[in-house]
Amino acid sequence: MQDLSFKSNIWKMQAITLFRHLHFFGGVLIPFFTDWAHINYTQIMILQSWFMFWVFALEIPTGTVADYFGRKASITLACVVSIASALVYVSSPNFYVLMLGEFLFAMAAALLSGADQALIYDSLKQSGDAKQSKSVWGRYRSIGMIGIMISSPIGSWLGTFDLRLPMLAWTVPSLLAAIIALTLKEPYSAKKVESTRYISVLKDGVKFFTGHRELKILAVDMAFVGMIAYFIIWFFQTMLKNAGVPILYYGWAHAAFVVVEVLVLNNFARLEKLFGSKRNFMIGSTLLPGIMFVVAGLTTYLPLVMLSIFVIGGLGLSRSTLIMHYMNRYIPTSRRATVLSATSMLTNFAIAAANPFVGMLADWNFSATLIFLGLAAIAWGLMTQTQERMLKG
Repeated sequence: MQDLSFKSNIWKMQAITLFRHLHFFGGVLIPFFTDWAHINYTQIMILQSWFMFWVFALEIPTGTVADYFGRKASITLACVVSIASALVYVSSPNFYVLMLGEFLFAMAAALLSGADQALIYDSLKQSGDAKQSKSVWGRYRSIGMIGIMISSPIGSWLGTFDLRLPMLAWTVPSLLAAIIALTLKEPYSAKKVESTRYISVLKDGVKFFTGHRELKILAVDMAFVGMIAYFIIWFFQTMLKNAGVPILYYGWAHAAFVVVEVLVLNNFARLEKLFGSKRNFMIGSTLLPGIMFVVAGLTTYLPLVMLSIFVIGGLGLSRSTLIMHYMNRYIPTSRRATVLSATSMLTNFAIAAANPFVGMLADWNFSATLIFLGLAAIAWGLMTQTQERMLKG
């Protein structure tokens, strides 16, 4: 039976994701770490691996919050813990304080993980709008990216006064998100047994991969190239600094490459046609970011640095969405959630393992690190096992 009162959950969740993605700190992360906290790239990357470890470790215990108290409670608590994490982060320029901050960030991420999507889907189901879920998901993600685009330039401006201000400013929209979360209506079917979901993911997802060659090739390709492209998020600000760009403009660069990413996400069909085939685009979206990493390692000429950031950020960070689309063709509905979650975990494990190593390389020689990442991507693109027949749909 339809209950139209649940329709309000959709726009409220859209507002929550907009506020949560007002990442004012996104455009000044590296200056914050290096100039305010006085830590190096190795320590920055260790912090990110620490964060990823706790996101994984906290999935089961935080799942019990949604199980026993509901998804509304889990989403609200995620917003509150986010505020606490930001306040801890700016409290002291101490590596161990930052580790505590990352732990709280991970707790917030784990509390939100799955709870937001589940609440939206169940709300659509209760209101009789489940068929609109595809467009709702697309809009939900786009609103988050709009939040990043709006906030990054503002954050870099705030950072010119005090590098802690962007993180402190984020607590305001996080508080607004928490207040809105308190007004959400809990769907009737919200309480499901989710606390064991990652045990199931590990068991069923890995087992399914083992016996499916095409899926395994696509998943490993997505994880490897996604891992390499991920480092542009942490390196673009140093690239800009080396090119003589003031902090004030870091946020604008961040917003610009998010715009490029959105354009790529909405034009996959056109890009595949431009490259001549689906396989050619898969190879091109690996080789081009690789080439631009090498270019960025060889020059500080600003136009080439900006082009590198746009190509790596736009193509490299968006291709996983397309690969997920092709992977879905091989996954039965009954296994879709666990297999896709396992695929996401594979990428996160790859990044967590690579973080300290790449961080140490960056501390030793930043330009050489960019070249190394580029050559790794180029080698992968030239040796890819992905075939046109695998890219169905």
